[in-house]
Amino acid sequence: MHEECGVFGVFGVENAFETVLTGLSSLQHRGQEGCGVAFTEASGTLSVSKGPGLVSRVFPEGKRHAPSCRCAIGHVRYGTSGGRETENIQPFLFSRHGCRYALAHNGNFVNAEELKGMLGKSGALFLSSSDSEIAGHMIAAEGPGRKGIDEGSVRRALNRIEGAFSLLVLTPDRLYACRDKNGFRPLSVGRLGKGFVVSSETCALRAAGAEFERDVLPGEVIEIGEDGLRSSFYSLDRRNAMCAMEYIYFARPDSDIEGINVHAFREESGKILFEESPVRADLVTGVPDSGLSAAIGFSKASGIPLETALVKNGYVGRTFIQPTQSLREAGVRMKLSAVRSVVQGKSVVVLDDSIVRGTTSRQIARMLREAGATGIHMRITSPPLRHPCFYGIDISSDTELISSRMGAEEVRRCIEVDSLAFLSEEGLLRAGRRTDLCMACFNASYPTVLYSHDPENGKV
Repeated sequence: MHEECGVFGVFGVENAFETVLTGLSSLQHRGQEGCGVAFTEASGTLSVSKGPGLVSRVFPEGKRHAPSCRCAIGHVRYGTSGGRETENIQPFLFSRHGCRYALAHNGNFVNAEELKGMLGKSGALFLSSSDSEIAGHMIAAEGPGRKGIDEGSVRRALNRIEGAFSLLVLTPDRLYACRDKNGFRPLSVGRLGKGFVVSSETCALRAAGAEFERDVLPGEVIEIGEDGLRSSFYSLDRRNAMCAMEYIYFARPDSDIEGINVHAFREESGKILFEESPVRADLVTGVPDSGLSAAIGFSKASGIPLETALVKNGYVGRTFIQPTQSLREAGVRMKLSAVRSVVQGKSVVVLDDSIVRGTTSRQIARMLREAGATGIHMRITSPPLRHPCFYGIDISSDTELISSRMGAEEVRRCIEVDSLAFLSEEGLLRAGRRTDLCMACFNASYPTVLYSHDPENGKV
């Protein structure tokens, strides 16, 4: 699976451009297709520099032009909406009555089609196919006459958008950090000297040398200027429905999301998974990288020794988006290998974060058997993925999901393991000491109206 992207912003900090690049490099796991930086020049005008590929490719050390500026926002992209063309790389630049502003967005709008149709009728011109551009036009449409944009226009625009977003808007003298009213995607604020830093994950705050201040709350708009930080809410209908997959898979283990460390969450998931589905075995191992923390927890709870039985090749891309099954299977073999001396003659418990198509799980089982494993017990630190996501995860159809058409026993036989168990929804909430998470991809309980994505309209 892939997540939409990551955002990072800086206000009132010397060398803001370089600081944003540091932050984006720490968020590279959230998107590898393209990246960009929008920045305020000495003249007060906004400019943008962006391109396809990793941060190190678009802005290579020793060759990049790093303008001197104190305010900038950046974006790393993996496209779930709008395709992968270069024109969809963010940040986007907009202009209203001579006032330029830049926008970077993480998430998906579920009413994008409706909003785009409305904006088109009023004369808005779209230069990309990304739904993120819609937010920029909406803010312009809600602007206060000929005064450009302000906090009020941002709030009014967001109140008409449904879906998931962590959104940064940069003007020549302001930075707005916004989060959707359901709190699907993480967004945090930190202090760096006398300035401020905003990031999709706290790991990037630390990399930039910033001190964590607080999370942006669901439905909140934080306005940052030379006079400091000011908070307001665009909606009173708010909920803390953080995407469960942020904890399970997407976020880095050293990030804290709404007060919960991701590594600690995954380790606790492993402990609870043993309580729910115990098994006898000779060793426990985790599928790199997101299964490693859970394997620690499972090992601690069970007393079964923890071993490194699977090794990851970090220079091979993800296999989920390969176009054919044969390519996906080949990709798994290039990405992972089994340590024969560890598993030969042993019964192995394998901890992984999820099962999507089943390709990776089946290939891992075959690798371990070829390496001499006598038993393979798969334990998954999420409930079965059965339903599409419309909020920014690259699962647009349930036809991609093996658990949508098979029960657990059928999946077990398909991936060729001796036993299979998934973490319960209750266990997931216990792991994070939470009462609410978005688990729509597990149970189809979508926190928003789905508009044209509703199955009754035939567009899922």
